[in-house]
Amino acid sequence: MTSFVRGIALLGFDEFALGQGLDSQALLAEAGLPADTRDGLISGLKFNALLELCARRSGNPLFGLQLGLQQGSQALGGLLYLIQSTRTVGDALQALVQYFHVHSSGAELHLERQGNQARFLYEVIDGDATSVRQTVELAMGMGAQLMQGLLDQAWKPDALWLRHPAASESGAYRRLLGVTPRFDSPINAWTFDAALLKAPLSATDERFQQFARRHLEELARMSVQELPAYVQKLLRQGLPEGRISIEHVAEHMQLSPRTLQRYLQAEGTGFQELLDQTRQAMATRYLCDSSIKLTQLAALLGYADLSAFSRAFTRWYGVGPQKWKQRVKQTQGLAESVAAPHQPLAHGR
Repeated sequence: MTSFVRGIALLGFDEFALGQGLDSQALLAEAGLPADTRDGLISGLKFNALLELCARRSGNPLFGLQLGLQQGSQALGGLLYLIQSTRTVGDALQALVQYFHVHSSGAELHLERQGNQARFLYEVIDGDATSVRQTVELAMGMGAQLMQGLLDQAWKPDALWLRHPAASESGAYRRLLGVTPRFDSPINAWTFDAALLKAPLSATDERFQQFARRHLEELARMSVQELPAYVQKLLRQGLPEGRISIEHVAEHMQLSPRTLQRYLQAEGTGFQELLDQTRQAMATRYLCDSSIKLTQLAALLGYADLSAFSRAFTRWYGVGPQKWKQRVKQTQGLAESVAAPHQPLAHGR
């Protein structure tokens, strides 16, 4: 799936990169991104690669998080106007969830409530992006600044959950965010008191809100994902619960399985192919960014047992998952050891 992100996502990148001892224009060119991106669309995959590259070259594993904290909600562009014209914090977050695909087609937001706790979740869905630590931490930093802007002193999160392991000592995260993240978690999410969702926002302009929604809906029509991408989204949601048959997906879409398959074939793909691609993307993501056990991962992806998962993984990559993960770690370690001696170490925000 080819994903995009709006160029506003690089707000302040030049200045921040310079502060980290980096040549921003050279890095943009190396990542294959244009120098002037503010008003256009850029590749989500290349944006993710840029952040990972910057973290390595600067010697700062918290590059993405610190950039996100510096950008704050301003990097949401036009979405920020809609958020600021809603009645409550909950309305603001729901509006962001609804229209986030206009800002980025390679990630999703979800707002959930479980008892007295609310969870604001972020998930990278671009199947071509393997290691997404920097992109996730940038998003969580932006989320913290957004909530701070909406709630001011009332913003006191219960926890930050991150799927990947810690990139730096926990104290560094706590100094930046006020909380120590719970690493190797099943989700990426801020959790907080659900009562905060009812907090009123000071300025509500209903006429402007209507204008902002019409503008975003027009943008959404120009960038709407096609059917295969939507089926993959349903598969990602259904895999952990075992709802991965074409019958389950077709029922959710209120289509017959035969009609769904016909639509997919018209787009040059098929249900089993999409299922295989989705499993492959999720497998590589988890192996790169978490310490999940292979037996757990096999179950999460809907395989009957570990051997079935291993056979599928070997078909994808020519080696089993354990050996593949070892090779990835060796490659990353070599890249870091080669880059580190020649690059300045700069850790300031």
